[in-house]
Amino acid sequence: MPTLGLEDHVVDRQVYDRTVKHLRQAQVLLPTFAELARPKTVPASVRGALGAVGPDEAHPLNLWRVHWYNDAGRRGQSAVPGHVVLGPELTGVQARVVVALGDRFPMIAAHKVLAAYSCLAPRIVTGQFDPTVHRAVWPSTGNYCRGGVAISRLLGCKGVAVLPAGMSRERFAWLEEWVSDPSDVIATAGSESNVKEIYDKCAELERDPANVVFNQFSEFANYLGHYECTGLALGDIFEHLQQSSPDLRLRAFVSASGSAGTLGAGDRLKEAYGALIVAVEALECPTMLYNGFGEHNIQGIGDKHLPLIHNVHNTDIVAAVSDRATDQLAVLFSSAEGLSYLAERRGVPPETLAALGSFGLSSICNIVAAVKTAKYLDLGPGDAVVTVATDGAAMYGSEREKILARDFPGGFDGVAAGETFGRWMLGAGTDHLLETTKRDRERIFNLGYFTWVEQQGVSVEDFEARRDASFWSALRDKIPQWDEMIRELNAASGVSVG
Repeated sequence: MPTLGLEDHVVDRQVYDRTVKHLRQAQVLLPTFAELARPKTVPASVRGALGAVGPDEAHPLNLWRVHWYNDAGRRGQSAVPGHVVLGPELTGVQARVVVALGDRFPMIAAHKVLAAYSCLAPRIVTGQFDPTVHRAVWPSTGNYCRGGVAISRLLGCKGVAVLPAGMSRERFAWLEEWVSDPSDVIATAGSESNVKEIYDKCAELERDPANVVFNQFSEFANYLGHYECTGLALGDIFEHLQQSSPDLRLRAFVSASGSAGTLGAGDRLKEAYGALIVAVEALECPTMLYNGFGEHNIQGIGDKHLPLIHNVHNTDIVAAVSDRATDQLAVLFSSAEGLSYLAERRGVPPETLAALGSFGLSSICNIVAAVKTAKYLDLGPGDAVVTVATDGAAMYGSEREKILARDFPGGFDGVAAGETFGRWMLGAGTDHLLETTKRDRERIFNLGYFTWVEQQGVSVEDFEARRDASFWSALRDKIPQWDEMIRELNAASGVSVG
């Protein structure tokens, strides 16, 4: 497919040579996908040098922290990725809801920095992106543009964030600190559901050959990075839990659609453990469920279209969650009154309460969808549903202020906490959930035609190729090829650490 990040050879030797020189001068050493998937294999010299680098510094060594195995302090490594197991006290279901913690990633405290690196690294090693000339344009409704700006800065090149103006103030405040020029933050019209407006702005920017757009919704390296790194990390968490519960079964993997990159981890979990794949969207914009549209506030999951990198024919269940649920649960999980209610009235254990700060709006969406899935499948204590907390509550303080003013004008007290918990956690049902048949998958797949063929210029042949499972399995050959090219580039630059 053209310009979708799948090249596996040097496209432009002059660009490649300039990149080698630039990385040598900037002292940038690139990690392979294999090293990010298994960070224990990172060279000892790199691990030693990382001790002197803070996880939020704009330092090239933080590229080597773009993985799931950072410890709670985000400086060292843990044997198992950070996670929390939510019990029935919080979820109301007997199945274990296992949540991997994305706020342990460096710089942006969200796992989208992995997607950004996954998309940029192949373009670097194939000579398609010249860090001395090009500007990396990162279209996003959530954290991907922050991840792209961070990765760009570590590589010593210019990153441009394109995101809707209606996103949280915290996102824009972070970007203002990390970009080199305020004009590198471009706010488009609308909010979470306005992906088309982002595409239109990127099409305008792409007329300048100095701009290279890394569209996470169509860059298959996004899918592959999550298949390889996130899939293996979630498998490690599950196998860790199996050590104390040998009969535990991984029944489902749940993830909001967004760019569909994280859903790529589900393909790996299905292959390894037989897990069902559950794709989640906002009830206010039920594109997959009902061919619908609308506005919502579950920041980070996008909508109104089907990402090109979504392996639709491998999706078993589609579920919708209301943004009123995520909004109000965000208040419950962050307020003193809410935490008191959960501890005293529900008996939620301290370690779970401590983890609630790691749940942003899309994280809460994933958790509610996991509860809906457990109820629909009638899962019990021997079953696990795995999902991810894409980012933490720190990105949404300004949103909680709006929610309090709108939904709790009289204040959020113990009564409001009980009502919120009862309505959105205990009351999470199996409505707006579809176990997909072959015809359902064909309908959902076909929806993508209007975005990718009619609007974005993907050929019908390339669009149709994605129906076949062999297309997706063949993609995975790219990972070892890119890793070999990363090693060759590192050797050519001559950069060493320690």
